Amino acid sequence: MPEIIRKITQAEAIREALEQAMAADDHVILIGEGVPDPKGIFGTTSGLQERFGKTRVFDMPLAENGMTGICIGAAISGLRPVMVHQRIDFALLCMDQLVNNAAKWRYMFAGQVSVPLVVRVIVGRGWGQGPQHAQSLQAMFAHVPGLKVVMPSSGYDAKGMLLAAIRDDNPVIFIEHRWLHGLVDDVPTRSYTVPLDKAEIRRSGKDATLVAFSFMVVEALLAAKALADFGIDLEVIDARSVRPLDMTTIIKSVRHTGTLIVVDTSWKTGGIAGEVVAGVVEAEFGALHRPPLRVALPNLPAPTSHHLSRDYYPDALHLSRAIVSHLDAAVPDAELVSRLLRSTPHDVPQREFSGPF
Repeated sequence: MPEIIRKITQAEAIREALEQAMAADDHVILIGEGVPDPKGIFGTTSGLQERFGKTRVFDMPLAENGMTGICIGAAISGLRPVMVHQRIDFALLCMDQLVNNAAKWRYMFAGQVSVPLVVRVIVGRGWGQGPQHAQSLQAMFAHVPGLKVVMPSSGYDAKGMLLAAIRDDNPVIFIEHRWLHGLVDDVPTRSYTVPLDKAEIRRSGKDATLVAFSFMVVEALLAAKALADFGIDLEVIDARSVRPLDMTTIIKSVRHTGTLIVVDTSWKTGGIAGEVVAGVVEAEFGALHRPPLRVALPNLPAPTSHHLSRDYYPDALHLSRAIVSHLDAAVPDAELVSRLLRSTPHDVPQREFSGPF
């Protein structure tokens, strides 16, 4: 029987993954602030309580640390909880449980006890959310041994990686970007998994390796398409996983291109972009034709002001300008602007890329 593949949004792909996981395994439960609400966490949990009942899909009180402890206990006892935070910032309230319990339990008990817990957290920007609701904290979680941290960009990966995370016996921080929720991708109807430790080459190229995380994959692909018109051939790698990092794929690419550029959704200082650079420099310093380049947020809290946020987040135009300068390429800035100037305001998702990947 031929495989059925449809074009659906990432939000629909995530919802389908949850529905298939819960249908296949009665031990999977779904909990979070707003999970059964009409909006259903940006549509990713809509209708699941109606199908699986209030004992498996339910809301939770504003007690993140305590509820995370309950979910860890449930995981240790044989359930497979999926805990949802509508913003990654709320996960800061349960860092003690995640860092000192979920991440350490299997190690402290010599592998005899597992903590199969998935924590869905959502990042993003726009709409004046400001410094407390627009943070991208993947490097903070990736610093902790025992936690897996993933950031899928495509709908295909979001479904497959969420199913893989639910089946994994380790705690997984599953980071979604709101601006990716609405993008369309080719997603099979069947249940499938995508590895939690493998990067994906989204575009082959020879002039530079461009490693991107989460929504910056979209900006990287837009930049690569525009720069190709001027003879700059970029290899775009979707890192997909923050911990573990797939350094094998990245290093192999750098050996081919001789240039490394890393673009992240978070701050430059202490960010995952620096970890990628360090890994390449340690393993293949001699392969680099020029110093690596990091493109990330400035080391300032995210502004609430619509005007201040205009220049805070790097987009495809900003990235292209940085790449042109780094490669000492002769590309007229006016040409970049004509190709990459957004048709939508800076604080809402652009129409220039709608998918599929």
